[in-house]
Amino acid sequence: MIAFALAIVLGIVDLRLAAVPLTLFLMMCALAPFLPRTGFFFPLISRGHTARPMVAITFDDGPDPATTPLLLDLLAKYRIPATFFVIGLRAAQYPQLIRQIISQGHTVGNHSFHHNRYRMFWQPALLAREIANTQMALLQLGVIPVAFRPPVGITTPAMGKVLAANRLYAVNFSCRAFDRGNRRIDRLAEKILSHVKADDIVLLHDSHPGGKDRIRQWIGEIEKILAGLPEKGLSAVPLSRLTGQPVMHRD
Repeated sequence: MIAFALAIVLGIVDLRLAAVPLTLFLMMCALAPFLPRTGFFFPLISRGHTARPMVAITFDDGPDPATTPLLLDLLAKYRIPATFFVIGLRAAQYPQLIRQIISQGHTVGNHSFHHNRYRMFWQPALLAREIANTQMALLQLGVIPVAFRPPVGITTPAMGKVLAANRLYAVNFSCRAFDRGNRRIDRLAEKILSHVKADDIVLLHDSHPGGKDRIRQWIGEIEKILAGLPEKGLSAVPLSRLTGQPVMHRD
């Protein structure tokens, strides 16, 4: 509406100028899906607003039997709570891991059923199925997520309506290492610790990095992050505390 109003005003002055706000609006529509901190199409949460030295740690793309148990042991060692945005198919395949995550005091969110990175975002019916199927898979485990993280952080106009229909809200992130789902884990800790700041929602992954040596390297990088946060004067708190909204309910 603002773009059209500006176009009308500028068109009165010079008809050629009317194209400027409309062009900028179309450019923003094209770029906005790939800007995870921009609630351009609908409201979303990408960081906290506590103004306190706290961050929330989140893990995407699990659970995985080769990595998630190691991660849970590490989180227990440092007494750090985390939120796991899980893929519905993997949750259905490894229900014991979801139960373990919950039993250790962590929370679980919806991360779609198949993690189809792009196709489902332009097909609202497919997106609705992906979200609803994950809700159903987790409901069977006694978990009712209210937080959804879009795969790769991509948002679209239709997503807001689908989330509202499922009583979900969107959570993205404000600090990440561009690890490509654990395909790039070199200097993972350095990348996070050099940028993390108060109220950040940190994006990490517990998906399989490939090979035993890579798993050892990955878990070592995660430990450096967990140990390094206090050195920066930051404490890791539940995502719900950082955002003021619950991540999930228990059935």
